[in-house]
Amino acid sequence: MRRMIVLLLSLMVLLSIPVLAAAVEVVEGVIATQVADRAPVGVAETFTSDVGRLYCFTRITGAAADSQVTHVWLKDGQEMARVELTVRSNDWRTWSSKAIMPEWTGAWQVDVLAGDGTLLKSLPFTVQ
Repeated sequence: MRRMIVLLLSLMVLLSIPVLAAAVEVVEGVIATQVADRAPVGVAETFTSDVGRLYCFTRITGAAADSQVTHVWLKDGQEMARVELTVRSNDWRTWSSKAIMPEWTGAWQVDVLAGDGTLLKSLPFTVQ
């Protein structure tokens, strides 16, 4: 009986210890003019107004398989696009793209959000 009580108490102690989950993290996040062979090309922080299209490339670690991240494209603080992306493993590269009109000059950023809406990273850039 005493052995059973010790086992139950041990089990209760183990169950009360919080499980340390891997934190979802953006370990690489850049704005680029292309993505080729799953890698960003033409990475910069300033782009000309005739760029046509830009890509937000992110490498996410610590996420559960089949979870979500969201790329929110903002120009001068106004949301221009929101793209939900599936993360299929705990080390996953993913990207979204946005057509950039020549008159859309100004301060831009892409906010990368976890599935629960937590801001993981902001990637500022300028179109001039």
